[in-house]
Amino acid sequence: MSAMAGGKRSVEEHAAHVAKLLAAVRSGTRVRIPLSRALHRALAESLDAPIDLPPFRNSQMDGYAVDSASVATVPVTLTVRGVLAAGDGRAEHEPGTALKIMTGAPIPDGADAIVPVEDTEADKRAGTVTVHRTAPAGAYVREAGSDIRTGDPLLPAGTVLAARHIAALAAVGVTDVFVHARPRVAVISTGSELVPAGDALAPGKIYNSNGPALAASAIANGADVVSIDHSDDDPDGFAEMLAHAVAVADVVFTSGGVSRGDFEVVKDTLEPRGGEFLSVAMQPGGPQGTAVVDGIPVLAFPGNPVSALVSFEMFARPALREASGLPAVEYEDRPLTRDLTSISGKRQLLRGRRDGTGVAPASGHGSHLVAGMATADVLIDIPADTTSLKTGDLVKVIPL
Repeated sequence: MSAMAGGKRSVEEHAAHVAKLLAAVRSGTRVRIPLSRALHRALAESLDAPIDLPPFRNSQMDGYAVDSASVATVPVTLTVRGVLAAGDGRAEHEPGTALKIMTGAPIPDGADAIVPVEDTEADKRAGTVTVHRTAPAGAYVREAGSDIRTGDPLLPAGTVLAARHIAALAAVGVTDVFVHARPRVAVISTGSELVPAGDALAPGKIYNSNGPALAASAIANGADVVSIDHSDDDPDGFAEMLAHAVAVADVVFTSGGVSRGDFEVVKDTLEPRGGEFLSVAMQPGGPQGTAVVDGIPVLAFPGNPVSALVSFEMFARPALREASGLPAVEYEDRPLTRDLTSISGKRQLLRGRRDGTGVAPASGHGSHLVAGMATADVLIDIPADTTSLKTGDLVKVIPL
């Protein structure tokens, strides 16, 4: 694989390298699951309607089922022969009479219109109803199949199921669906300085944000997180966690321990096993590592919180979304709302925030500024050969 001047791999080259490693993860296997668990899953096959919807003619209103000829001249008083509730079976209509009917109840055979209750005046003692407004044939009648007919396309393959899709599937009696399998992800954050939220912060310690952040990122992009661990800088402890991770997951994400310091536990463990560690021409997120352990790809991200998140967005998110059937994230072109400068030779991925049709940086450059990252909703993608941009210049932004 080629590299840029100075020994740095380009973002595009590293993304292609990672995509090749994750090819098996993107195989697109499918599983059958109950509809009750299908929210936010992507359909792996197209679905046609197995029944008409509605399955029978029914009333759109609370009112009276009539034959339209009997109410062609109003006012007219009709004998009420009974009441039809939603869920009742079929009934027969006698011309010149009425049946009180509730919304959703089946239209009786021989009736062809519904008179809404507000257009009538009932006399319960006499068992009659006076109709004050005509009702043409078909008035307030929901015809069988007026929503969808048996065999018509209902949802195409690739549909990411939202509540409205679940409603349609349930309405036609679907109980389970084939969806794209979710890739199984294991996350290992490293660093002796990290402690879990809730613990007291001793001198020199910081809370671990990478583990929760990478796990949340994986889930948000269609994965199942099957393991979350934190290793200090002890190689034996990390190796034990790694062995567990590759046993249960399709892909492993690590954070920290990939640079050139004295306690680079991920690099020191994986490099002798064929792992590759190098610098990618991007900021933040330059140090990167990849390996294959027992057939399972491992992506080793930097330890700075912003670097870890940006690395996930650039290298892991596309493969996870493809594997789970989710649509690719579409880049946007937006004008800058203020001038900015960039470092030559590195592709800058600045935290940004959309404002109307424009975009502006939302935080400083520091890869430790995780609170600043929380204010961003996009990454502003500045090419490596661009050093300055003016207000109004179009830039590509990556939605977060």
